[in-house]
Amino acid sequence: MSMFETLARYRAAYRDAREARRGERILNSLPPDIQKDIGWPVTHHPKRLSSNSWGRIL
Repeated sequence: MSMFETLARYRAAYRDAREARRGERILNSLPPDIQKDIGWPVTHHPKRLSSNSWGRIL
């Protein structure tokens, strides 16, 4: 695997995590009654990437 493929995978993982956080911020900014109607917040949260989990992506 080349260095560029590895960097591309890191970038893709970072982008996905950033988009997930953005979606959560948007949903959290909705009024409470709308959040309740759509079932937000969900009780099960998917595991998020942390600074220590980069090695697990590979």
